[in-house]
Amino acid sequence: MIEAQADLEESREIRIKRLTMRSMRRGIKEMDILLSGFAAANLAEMTDAQLGEYDHLLRENDQDLYQWVTGQAPAPERFNALIDKISRTYQK
Repeated sequence: MIEAQADLEESREIRIKRLTMRSMRRGIKEMDILLSGFAAANLAEMTDAQLGEYDHLLRENDQDLYQWVTGQAPAPERFNALIDKISRTYQK
């Protein structure tokens, strides 16, 4: 409830800055690199709903996120599209 209220009071600009910072300061360097690059390339163009989904993704454990993004483990279905987009950011 408090989280939903905070989201309503946060401007889009502040939300993007907060998500960018959370993408850069993950805890493990690999996720810092993966998510900060994704954030820089995509957050500004994402819809509010997509930003909300990304916000929820950032609450997940780094070890799980790393395995999902690198394809070592399947992501939960609700994050599949977002994880795929993050993974594609780094495919050559």
